[in-house]
Amino acid sequence: PERLLLRKRIESATRTDPAVWLDAQEAAEDLFGDHMAANMLLVGAAWQTGALPLSLDAIEEAVRLNGVAVELNLAAFHWGRVAVAAPERLLPAQKGEPGENAAPVPLSAELAAILGRIEATGDVRRLLEIRVPELIAYQDAAYAADYVDFVGKILDAERRHAPGRDALSSAVAKYLFKLMAYKDEYEVARLLLDDAQRAKIREKFGDRALVTWHLHPSFLRRLGRKEKVRLGPWFTPVLQLLRGLKWVRRQNWDPLRLDRVRRVERTLIAHYREMIEAASGKLAAGFYDVATELAGLPDIVRGYDQVKLTSVKRYFERVALLTGRLGIEIETPPILAEFTPPLPETDGVKKRLAA
Repeated sequence: PERLLLRKRIESATRTDPAVWLDAQEAAEDLFGDHMAANMLLVGAAWQTGALPLSLDAIEEAVRLNGVAVELNLAAFHWGRVAVAAPERLLPAQKGEPGENAAPVPLSAELAAILGRIEATGDVRRLLEIRVPELIAYQDAAYAADYVDFVGKILDAERRHAPGRDALSSAVAKYLFKLMAYKDEYEVARLLLDDAQRAKIREKFGDRALVTWHLHPSFLRRLGRKEKVRLGPWFTPVLQLLRGLKWVRRQNWDPLRLDRVRRVERTLIAHYREMIEAASGKLAAGFYDVATELAGLPDIVRGYDQVKLTSVKRYFERVALLTGRLGIEIETPPILAEFTPPLPETDGVKKRLAA
């Protein structure tokens, strides 16, 4: 669900004064490179607030007795405590500023060349260093370079019209990446076969661990199957084939291109870029915050298949509101037209909407 909506629902049914809000998955990935640490981060935060009637020794002993990724879980637990006791220390650690646990990883020549296409610093540079390698792995270096070039274009406009600020370019770096790295069948295969994740599985469960995947391919959904299919090691060659065919993704004859969800995902990328480029032209008119909010709207687009299409409809409801405030008009491609709200019929309604 959209974060703001989810938070409102939670606050309507709980006491808000002692509430702690923490993006545990993002913190886990930033701190440890592993989203699996998110649960223990939350346990640590809950304990620090006094919500868990257990002693510190009891929790640490339980982690050790469990015997699974002990050091990682203990570290995550204590970082969760930091999130409550000293939140100002958590964000610098996530950003990789001085005081982080891990040493910086040297950039490869290919990555350095792509990042060198623009002069990005601070948070924008950090975001690019994380996301550019992902896009290279997702597709190729040209795809990642195209992403960097667009971020650079928005960064230049931001420096001209809002010097000293980087919220807009940071939002574009986050959410253009999200749209460009949509999870199609080729990407799911790559992620399921990720060497680092498989190494973690072996470390936790041993070399003889049996891995199975529970998947719900789109073609089975089209045939009416509602349940996921359990696939064992015998399915590995199929995943390897799909992973190797990722280059087909950008070909007009890609058999997956005809899927409705995939067409929407591809079209959203071009529409977002056109919209943000138009919004960047309004920065001089004092619309920086509105443009930044617009750039962050892809956060609404979540889930898979019909769930994702429903979120696209909510996305375009917000797009209509913010582009109205900015006074920009972007042509809607036919595939996206069904998700866009109808235009106001009168000037009075249009003015109230913009207000």
